Amino acid sequence: MWDRLLTDCHVATMVPRPGDPLGTIKNGAIGILDGKIVRVGRRAELAGYQAKEVVPLPGAWTVRATAAASIDELLESARLRLRALMRGGCTTVEVKSGYGHDVASEVRLLKVAKLLGEQEAVRIAPTLLALHALPQGADRADYVDMAVEELIPTVAKLGLATAVDGFCEGIGFLPHEIERLFEAADNHGLRVKLHAEQLSNRGGAKLAARYHALSADHLEFLDEAGAAAMAEAGTVAVLLPGAFYALQEKQKPPLDLLRAHGVPIAVATDCNPGTSPMLNPQLAMNMACTLFGLTPEEAIAGMTVNAARALG
Repeated sequence: MWDRLLTDCHVATMVPRPGDPLGTIKNGAIGILDGKIVRVGRRAELAGYQAKEVVPLPGAWTVRATAAASIDELLESARLRLRALMRGGCTTVEVKSGYGHDVASEVRLLKVAKLLGEQEAVRIAPTLLALHALPQGADRADYVDMAVEELIPTVAKLGLATAVDGFCEGIGFLPHEIERLFEAADNHGLRVKLHAEQLSNRGGAKLAARYHALSADHLEFLDEAGAAAMAEAGTVAVLLPGAFYALQEKQKPPLDLLRAHGVPIAVATDCNPGTSPMLNPQLAMNMACTLFGLTPEEAIAGMTVNAARALG
């Protein structure tokens, strides 16, 4: 009898096949005995084996896995990442939701963030990333309605977040949809922030500034009008070199504009599974210098005093 059997997962065997360099096993299973992997195969092939503990990993590599996970599962996986950031010197960490795609799942993610703050020697700043990505098959208007009319009121009532965020982009959500999000946040006493001008200029920075956003993230395509508006509003520019690197982007944030207008500059790891799997704050600072051209002094301020301003 095995100690554990992991099921419903995808496995990269690294035995390449034509058209599949990872040698992927879909709907796989992994048998573990005495701390060692003893068998890997398709779930059906391992179905006859017994184990003291069977752990389903529904659709690993997908957002659906996050939505299906229990609070305990999310808590323990998040704790490992949080402790890595703490080893790098972080004493305050912003945790964003955005991978749940419905009210119950988003609330569960924010509850995990709250528990982490209570259980670990670190301050957690929870942010509701209410409009992150449109789920597959979802009606766009209905999804925005859910975020504005159900999700924000629920999170505000439970006191699970201090700010609301969104992704303003052609592949994300459009300015008029973000404006509805900001209005709802304001009506429920929550500050706002925005993923803005990452892949194109949609006027997100100006929109964020109009609502006195705490921060605007990415900003590779920021223009002078946006920089001036951010400076006037006191909105912090949060640079995310990990995403820039992972996505192999070419256009860098316009540091000259930010400096000329006196916009505070923060630096973040942007730790996320899709575009910036980074857990080292020093590496984020290094990349901000080497890739974007920050001075060491700016990078240090970006991970300390200006990061604090970005969290209010």
